[in-house]
Amino acid sequence: MSDKAKSPRILIMAGGTGGHVYPALAVADYLRKQNVEVSWLGTHKGLEARVVGKAGFPLHTISISGLRGKGMLGWVLAPLRLNIALTQALMIMLRLRPHAVLGMGGFVTGPGGVAAFVLNRALLIHEQNAIAGLTNRLLSRIAGKVMAAFPGAFKKAQLVEIVGNPVRDSIDQLAAPIERFAQRKGRLNLLIIGGSLGALALNETLPKVVAKFDAAHRPHVWHQTGAGKLVSTELDYAQQGIQAKVVEFIEDMDAAYAWADLVICRAGALTISELAIAGVGSILVPYPHAVDDHQTANADFLVRAGAAKLLPQAEMNEDVLFSMLSEIMTKGRRGLLKMALAARGAAMPEATRLVAERCLEAAHA
Repeated sequence: MSDKAKSPRILIMAGGTGGHVYPALAVADYLRKQNVEVSWLGTHKGLEARVVGKAGFPLHTISISGLRGKGMLGWVLAPLRLNIALTQALMIMLRLRPHAVLGMGGFVTGPGGVAAFVLNRALLIHEQNAIAGLTNRLLSRIAGKVMAAFPGAFKKAQLVEIVGNPVRDSIDQLAAPIERFAQRKGRLNLLIIGGSLGALALNETLPKVVAKFDAAHRPHVWHQTGAGKLVSTELDYAQQGIQAKVVEFIEDMDAAYAWADLVICRAGALTISELAIAGVGSILVPYPHAVDDHQTANADFLVRAGAAKLLPQAEMNEDVLFSMLSEIMTKGRRGLLKMALAARGAAMPEATRLVAERCLEAAHA
């Protein structure tokens, strides 16, 4: 019996932000339950350095980062740094001898994907956003399998399997919207999320917006501020006379989604997929400086489904957001349940299993 038949070895490449790392962790957990030997290729600076080891997966790091903000010297040194990163990735793969390599995004996937190709390892990639990033567009030309969360992520005609975004089990297992809403009475529950890094525009605007509602109809607020923004946002709510639950980071996102009647948030790929799986209506304020404006494209997935309203940050102020929020709240929980059901209807809950199965198919080929 071959070693791959007994226990296939799969190397996952993902790094940088939660939008790449957490979907990859969902796949890694699934594979581990199938008795697969999973290793991780990342960097020592990204989120993966903090969470992958804690999750029980061996992390192997290479030295790679983006070129934005590095100036002319960064561009001049880029070829040398890429060669170093490629050499590091090659050495790691020669040592680990993976049967399949899965790229889930982040700078690490560039040299890692090339190393897999050079060593003739089965290479699979997964694009989380509605518009594929440069690295994945390039790797799609050499990958044996290309997967995407949203239709149209890759513009060139090619075989791309639309699978959705892997999300953590706890969100996938939330009760259906109709069950959650059946138990609710009184003021609405408003969840505000700016991503793990926060969103200054939401932090500054929402306390003023919530204050415009009279006390009898003012929603309950649970607000994630992001690191370093807690005190100032708490003060803003207090000055408006509002009692709100304000935290830097929400560890238990499934509990937050289960509590919420409506979410106001950015439109990162993972957030969009979690909103759909959880079944929660939303007002989406895409991050305006995202590469290729991909957050607006992400948001469109839920907007077209009738599960969300889009509010570009350039158009957002307290009056506009108050008007949009008031219109939604006027319809009460019946209207919010309709949005929640539309979100759940757009979900692709099999993403984790599908990505993992494609890895196993490639490993056994």
